[in-house]
Amino acid sequence: MISTLAVAGYRSVRDLVIALGGLDIVTGPNGSGKSSLYRALRLLASTAGAGVTDGGSTGTGVVGALAREGGLASTLWAGPEGFSRDMLSGDVPVQGGRRSSPVSMRLGFGGDDLGYLVDLGIPRPGITAFVNDPEIKREQIFAGGVARPSAVLVDRSGPAVRVRDAHWRSLERRLDARESILSEFGGDDATPEIDAVRRSIRRWRFYDHLRTDADAPSRRPRVGTATPVLSSSGADLAACLQTIREQGGGDAVDAVVDRAFPGTSVRVEADDGGLFRVRLRQPGMLRPLEAHEFSDGTLRFLLLTAALLSTRPPELLVLNEPETSLHVDLLPALGELIVAAAAETQLVVVTHARALVDAVRTGADATEHRLEKRLGETLVAGQGMLDAPAWVWPTR
Repeated sequence: MISTLAVAGYRSVRDLVIALGGLDIVTGPNGSGKSSLYRALRLLASTAGAGVTDGGSTGTGVVGALAREGGLASTLWAGPEGFSRDMLSGDVPVQGGRRSSPVSMRLGFGGDDLGYLVDLGIPRPGITAFVNDPEIKREQIFAGGVARPSAVLVDRSGPAVRVRDAHWRSLERRLDARESILSEFGGDDATPEIDAVRRSIRRWRFYDHLRTDADAPSRRPRVGTATPVLSSSGADLAACLQTIREQGGGDAVDAVVDRAFPGTSVRVEADDGGLFRVRLRQPGMLRPLEAHEFSDGTLRFLLLTAALLSTRPPELLVLNEPETSLHVDLLPALGELIVAAAAETQLVVVTHARALVDAVRTGADATEHRLEKRLGETLVAGQGMLDAPAWVWPTR
């Protein structure tokens, strides 16, 4: 399990460390930095080569992911390196000054077994025309939750990588500044720690773009194959629901749908050509409703049901504003669904909906992290300097 998430120098997050407890809810007003924290987690996932290409124009990995966000210049923390006491009190305006450390964007997590961090920086002037592409300056894999020197197992500085066995040894291969140890080392030249972290990160799942518009692919019949994991777009909804049913989760699906829409049942039907379609049978209706007739909220709830009842639970599941399009009356049922899923996987939920927060916290021991802004900086409300979890960023 991830026990600590650390982000520094990314968008509105100047320097933030959060302890995670297994079921965590991130809340806060609009503009408080919830999306920045969510995107930071996605960027961490991209270091393991889990990014998605954009028509071939941008690559996988963290460089491609940042390119799709507008490049390094658009994503770096735009405020001063630090705030003086007078700035915080409002006695003097916020202003920059001479930097004491390099410009950087740093992402990391600590876990029960292993942790990982990456330090991204700007290219040296005159070296490349791709000035918006970050360079990986430092990477570390470490034992436990904090990258203390004695806990570091793999250390990358610039192009050089060394690993700790009985003693430190340097690997022969030198990395390009845009390559991560997680995406580039594999097979014979990988260490068990690199393999373990890469496999773990690649089992993370993110859902924030489940389409419910009139042209959403989940509304159309599709050729179905066994699908234990719902795609990020939700296009394979019918196949995923049928897979859950055939792998023993049918009763759970029926119970969730009936809880949300009393008396309603959902069925997946396949025609002779192998096209799968989702249909709803509702009380008083003489025929089942087809997916293209579902309301946006009904379709989204079914998509979330398929994601959360997956028969192949991920190591980490992150939901970004799952309440979108849902009527408030559906939030207790969604909360129960989240609580049930949290028994099988670590969950982080980013939400605006207080009713959803209350429903989740009623059913489980969930931790709420309420974000707020101060002078443009995202902070955890009520978390003082001494309350933050231990964390160590290495120097370059």
